[in-house]
Amino acid sequence: MDSITHGQAANEGEPIAFTRNLIDPQSERRPDDAAETALKSPHARLLLVRENRLCLKAGEERFASYFSRQEAEDLEARFTEAVLLGQSVEGPILALPYDRAPEALPETLKAVDFRSIYIQGLLAPEDLGALAQGAALLSWHNNHRFCGRCGSETVMRAGGYRRYCAECDREHFPRTDPVAIMLAVRGDHCLLGRSPHFAPGMYSCLAGFIEPGETIEAAVRRETFEESGVRIGQVTYRASQPWPFPYSLMIGCIAEAVTETVDPNAAELEDCRWFSRREVHRMLAGDHEMGLTTPPKGAIARHLIAGWAGPE
Repeated sequence: MDSITHGQAANEGEPIAFTRNLIDPQSERRPDDAAETALKSPHARLLLVRENRLCLKAGEERFASYFSRQEAEDLEARFTEAVLLGQSVEGPILALPYDRAPEALPETLKAVDFRSIYIQGLLAPEDLGALAQGAALLSWHNNHRFCGRCGSETVMRAGGYRRYCAECDREHFPRTDPVAIMLAVRGDHCLLGRSPHFAPGMYSCLAGFIEPGETIEAAVRRETFEESGVRIGQVTYRASQPWPFPYSLMIGCIAEAVTETVDPNAAELEDCRWFSRREVHRMLAGDHEMGLTTPPKGAIARHLIAGWAGPE
């Protein structure tokens, strides 16, 4: 266990993507017209989202993600669907969908998918955190326009932090889907798997949704066994990551394996096996002799793997 703790400390300087959100959501101080009021502020900054892509302005070093109201109007933003993320030092921040097609954007603007934004480091960490919040809220609203109890159309309330059904007087609140992501370890080895949709040569931690009535620890043990056939004993929480695909929370754990035999679930994994710490170091450095790699920087899976591996 000492090596795991040491490795985690060595990895703390590398931020996990989507976790540096500095916005104050002011959850307890939101009238129903909070978004409309915020849009009137001359200091309002807007995130524009279309089909899981964020509209970005090209900059000298990084892209810029915020637009003024006038700029948003030019891009056919849907202001009635704006959600208020909260207050920043500079003023209110909102996220809203817009209708201008990517091919119709000016040359100085790009519509970039969320995954590429974090992998390529296009935004500052705090702006990436705002993206996670805004993208998750907009996706939730898009998927919950109708009441789950009576089927009637609902309306946005509290600046986007709930929806209301007038037909059956029911309030609906944004949801977050919890996902357990775990690095199973045994001695000087860790267990990594490869899904068919991964980039060539990439191996990662195992993961799965936490089911109703299940603890984090139980989900880690169940998912690890279902995917690899490996039994888990002690489970230790390490870190978490908002994951806007569409609105999940990745809960990262170290799982102590009590068995070694691997029997991969072929329906979910192309391969799953034990990797030595020395081999993981080569994968992290990008110089593995077979071209094997780990997830990109910013991914909680890489954080868990690098934290366990520690310095060479």
